[in-house]
Amino acid sequence: LAGHDLAEMAICLSAGAKAVGTGKHWIADSGVMRRVLAYARDLDVTVIAHAEDGGLTAGAVATEGETATRLGLPAAPAVAEALAIARDLMLAEETGARIHFRQVTTAAGFELIRAAKRRGVAVTCGITPAHLLLSDIAMSDFRTFAHLSPPLRDESDRRAALAAIADGTIDVIASGHDPQGPEAKRLPFADAAPGMAGAETLLPLALTLVRDGHITLDRLFRLLAAHPSAILGLDGGTLAVGAPADLLLFDDQTPWQIDGEAFASAGNTPFDGLPVQGRPLRLWKGGRAL
Repeated sequence: LAGHDLAEMAICLSAGAKAVGTGKHWIADSGVMRRVLAYARDLDVTVIAHAEDGGLTAGAVATEGETATRLGLPAAPAVAEALAIARDLMLAEETGARIHFRQVTTAAGFELIRAAKRRGVAVTCGITPAHLLLSDIAMSDFRTFAHLSPPLRDESDRRAALAAIADGTIDVIASGHDPQGPEAKRLPFADAAPGMAGAETLLPLALTLVRDGHITLDRLFRLLAAHPSAILGLDGGTLAVGAPADLLLFDDQTPWQIDGEAFASAGNTPFDGLPVQGRPLRLWKGGRAL
């Protein structure tokens, strides 16, 4: 977990693992990261990487800018993301490995991903609804539910994220589900644990992107299901004859208000109280109703 040693990847894969991950941290040692990528290439699996240069982000809880300065929060420059992406892209291109950046949130990061895709690098990236719909202004009242990893960015980066999801640069919308209990959030902002509960709100928040005209409904479900399945090498994520019947029935018009206290896990969502539309009605996994 410290990023110094490689796990027994082959053993993990034989036990059912579908990818190799760096966890919530960036591997600072380029030699270690190159070995991870080379080993994953030989095993034909994707490496899922965290994209923040730890030398810049150590101790930071926000993105450098007007909001962090006004609140007096320890902050890191947004370029920490692009620096991490640039190095890992170079290593992935050199080794021929597949790499997926679990969250890319800055304009500079998206430009690097676009350029790498044009060169034919096997790279994909994801984002959460929070980084598409919120800027760092959401931290203005020191509300720790807006303390995320990576931190919320400024409005220009948020707009760049919307452009990136519209033009196909972003491949996955993930929930970012990382619930934290009251003991981890009822602290001063700089001391609180980062993370949000995102599973219950993923669909309605993602449908906002469809209603606002950024993406089509068909593309939304590629971002939510087909692309993640393909990245992990899973047999699923699409509607096809003979494919697993993993189905969702939902009403995209149902209005409701997000209430964190009603969540199955901790209710630490920065969207608490937000009116939304769209709600799941039934789920099937492998043809069995859940």
